[in-house]
This record gives sequence, structure tokens and C-alpha cells, in this order.
Amino acid sequence: MPVVDVPVSGGISKAHYLVTGNGPGLVLVHGTGATGQANWGPLIEALSDRYTIVAPDLPGAGGTRDPGGPITLGDMVAHVVAAARDAGLERFHLVGHSLGAVVATAVAGLHPGLVDSLTVHAGWVRADAQMAFQFQLWKELVRTDPAAMARMLLLTAMGKDTLRTWDETAFDQAAGAFTGLLDGDRAQDGFARLSEANTTLDLTGLLPGVTAPTLILSSADDRIVFPHHQLELADGIPHARLLRVPGGHGLPAENPALLTEKVAEHLTRVG
Repeated sequence: MPVVDVPVSGGISKAHYLVTGNGPGLVLVHGTGATGQANWGPLIEALSDRYTIVAPDLPGAGGTRDPGGPITLGDMVAHVVAAARDAGLERFHLVGHSLGAVVATAVAGLHPGLVDSLTVHAGWVRADAQMAFQFQLWKELVRTDPAAMARMLLLTAMGKDTLRTWDETAFDQAAGAFTGLLDGDRAQDGFARLSEANTTLDLTGLLPGVTAPTLILSSADDRIVFPHHQLELADGIPHARLLRVPGGHGLPAENPALLTEKVAEHLTRVG
């Protein structure tokens, strides 16, 4: 994958990003513990014939090598913008999931001239007490028992209908795949630092600056970022459209076809 140097609060980050396809720019931002490819593989496959797709790995994730220490919202925004520009995109559509939804919204608020449209799933304006407790638990568990962390995350990320269809083998396979993403000290440290960052993010002052046509997707069974957070996000962004969809927080893995369909519909709607 290409690499671009990004000045961040702790020094210089070597930001890895995926780039593929042809057409208008489409930048995809992943959630905590994921990578561009892990979160967006099916969507990339479905849309790369119509868009030039860029999917950066945020600091603390995937192939990106950052200086360590606390990760700020500004650091993550800088990674997204740097990857897009390094890939030759002057303007782009922007899609984000979970933490990536917060980062994508911040990019749209800080750099409105770059963003043609915004689509976000499972985003929030700022973490409340329940979310902060949860993210602190993630931070502790990933350092002490990554396998337990993966199993707990599946139980909260998947919608109830999905979990009811799984047997023990299916659950163990999914947990094993996520545990693999947390393999090694560097991956665990990055996940812990991103979990800590989740508790500090605050979009309140940035939402009025979002001028791009915005679709906010809210999963009905989201038990990580409850749906009232997406309502608050929609209330703060001028002319945002809120759409409730079935499923849980982990929609990119749980029902990638539905997520791809809604993203594609919004892209078509904005031209």
C-alpha cells in the first residue's frame, strides 16, 4: 500500500492507505480496531468500477506507523486528508463507520471545500458516560485478554437477529478473526490508544461547518453507540438526513450488502 508522511501531535506518522478503482474520489474511514480493507472490503469491491477509492489506516491501526502516545481528532483528520491528497484527489465523497464516522464528520466540518458528500454510520457527537465506561473497558481488556475482548465486542456489535442465527462454531470463527486483528503488542497498543481517543472526541463546534449533503445511518440494534447519538448528530448538521436501518453496530460485517446499498443510493442521489 502507498505511504504518506503526516505531521501529527507526536511527530511524523507513516500513514498507509489503500487506493483502487477509477472515477470520482471516494474516501472510506474505518472504525476502532479495524483497517480500511477490513471494514470496507465488500463496498470497495462493489464500487471500485465507479470511484477512485482511498481507504487510509488511522494512527494506531493497520499498516500505519505513528509516533505513539495519545491520538487526537486532529491527528486522524490529518491522516484522511493526507491520504486523499497523496492519491491525487482534489475533492471526494466521504464515508465513515463508528470512530470513522466521527473522523469523517470532522473532515467535512473542517474542510468543507474538499467534501462532495458525507455518509456516516454509527457516529456520535461526543461520548456519554455509558460510552466512556465501555471504551475504558476495551482499553483494559485488549491489554490483558484480547480473545475475551473480541468475544465481548461481538456480543455488543452484532444485532440480535444475527446472533440468534449463529451456532458456537460460527461465533468462535468470528471471534477468532477479530482476535487476529488484535494480535501482537503493536496492534493491542493501537487499539487501546484509539479506545482512549474515543472518549475525548467532541464534534459540537464542527457540525455547523458541514455543508456537504449528509446521510446519517443509524442501526436499530446498536448497543455500542445507541441510536439517540445519531439523532443528535443529525440535529447538529444542517440539512442532514437520518435513516434507520436494521442490524447492530457491526453493520459493515453483519450486513455489508445493506450498507453498500445505502452508501451507493446516497452517492447517486447527490450526483
